[in-house]
Amino acid sequence: MDASSREKFKAGYVAVVGKPNVGKSTFLNTMIKFKLSAISPKPQTTRHKILGILNGENYQILFLDTPGIMEKPRHELDKWLLKRAFEAIEDADVIVMMAEPEKPDEVDMQIVNKIKESGKPAILLINKVDTIDKKLVLPVIDAYAKTETFKEIIPVSVLKNINLDVALEKIVELLPESPPFYPEDAVTDRNERFLVQEIIREKLFLLYGEEIPYSAAVEIEEFKEQDESHGGKDYIRAVIHVEKDSQKKIIIGKNGEKIKKLGTVSRKEIEAFLGRPVFLELWVKVSEKWRQKPGFIKEIGY
Repeated sequence: MDASSREKFKAGYVAVVGKPNVGKSTFLNTMIKFKLSAISPKPQTTRHKILGILNGENYQILFLDTPGIMEKPRHELDKWLLKRAFEAIEDADVIVMMAEPEKPDEVDMQIVNKIKESGKPAILLINKVDTIDKKLVLPVIDAYAKTETFKEIIPVSVLKNINLDVALEKIVELLPESPPFYPEDAVTDRNERFLVQEIIREKLFLLYGEEIPYSAAVEIEEFKEQDESHGGKDYIRAVIHVEKDSQKKIIIGKNGEKIKKLGTVSRKEIEAFLGRPVFLELWVKVSEKWRQKPGFIKEIGY
């Protein structure tokens, strides 16, 4: 890259914030064209502030995916997640808030106020506009416009790829001039171990009922590439932490059928991601009230 093009190059951190289940992780995965964040129909899937990198001809966007912001944290884990989400707002050069196609409620306004306090340039993406009558979007835009917080309010549909090009153009416009932070072929600062953990956790959300995923955490205890003792396959040992023995029984299932299915679907996606064969071993461990223990939360990677 020559000096003149470097002067015009833009790069910076973009925090993607909003309530649980508004489509933040799907937006991130769609923008960088890489499955980085765990996604499921259940809210609060994201527990980490994930860096996804989008490289363009004259820009590099460093996306921070954040946990969904909720009204009342129920335990230490929720408090930690809320802290991480608000930290992302402080860390970012540009903020992208995502919202449902309805007038802002108390939690939405809490997020708006945090953005306003930060003084950072922000845009609002009203997601899922394909699911409602277009006329109903206008009052929503008007309600948010009155807050005088956003440089642009854009109705989008992440799933239908509506107006994502407009959103990208506006994000780039707001980025500061800067040389790139990472090589142009980078898609994340996370390692394979972390991404494998996310795959297993996503499958937990998809395969089990309402309660289990929220009280479960995945920890990669061992990750050995091309391990000779396992026929040259990558050996991965993952521990699923739950809070009660009854939850452990649910995850394992009758005659171990449920955990076997979890292992199979996880292994197939991990192999597709890594591009090599994997021997995956899953264990379930009862770690009582782990969501209430800050030390444990930090120890397992949050």
